[in-house]
Amino acid sequence: MKVSIITTSYNSGLTIKDTLMSVARQDYTDIEHIVIDGGSRDNTMDEVARFPHVAKAISERDAGIFHAMNKGLAMCTGDVICFLNSDDWYNSDDVVSTVVRYLLLSDCMVAYGDLQYVKQYNPERIVRTWKSGQFRRQNLYLGWMPPHPAFFARREVYEEVGFFNTDFTSAADYELMLRILLKYEHDACHIPQVLVKMRQGGYSNASLKNRLIANREDHEAWVRNGLKPWLITRYLKPIRKIPQYIFR
Repeated sequence: MKVSIITTSYNSGLTIKDTLMSVARQDYTDIEHIVIDGGSRDNTMDEVARFPHVAKAISERDAGIFHAMNKGLAMCTGDVICFLNSDDWYNSDDVVSTVVRYLLLSDCMVAYGDLQYVKQYNPERIVRTWKSGQFRRQNLYLGWMPPHPAFFARREVYEEVGFFNTDFTSAADYELMLRILLKYEHDACHIPQVLVKMRQGGYSNASLKNRLIANREDHEAWVRNGLKPWLITRYLKPIRKIPQYIFR
């Protein structure tokens, strides 16, 4: 079972080494690592060139992170597909082999785990722990979603549901997971361990204005899929993050 890992980057010379190294150290050998860079002007691609395990790498201007992810989806050949961006890294050397084992031993089309946010310049300091919990489709109405960097889906899923909708600036990952898990009702299994660590940051949480835009996009993600959220769904989604800062 080949696993395609897609990494998007832009001027990530200070962080992408951790990403690349965590993939290179995986104890699972059938990995296709693809790097989609947005035309970096720093040493990002020099760092990429130092890792011979990278199967494919391109660097060119794009229309944003989700456009870059779609380019990676179009290029990959794996049986399982996931995304590990240039601020993220795998928490242990057996993450990919663990995911493959879960998928092989279940009928699930998707496997996901937990994620920890760390300080951008002090990755030893944990800021937030995203414990996703067992998959229950109704939880999506309660604002639940799995962390996208710890989300692994079989190739057939993307062949059926399609790629990221680039009309969305921040909620394209949420919209795609709604499509996969709720509209098309693919089953998912939870791996109860931290699979990915991620540096703190991100467009949607950068300011109150961006958070409000993201909240509107979250609601639009339901509408685009012909789904009917509860009245409180769009408000529960950000509220669910609060305990993640407390119980780290």
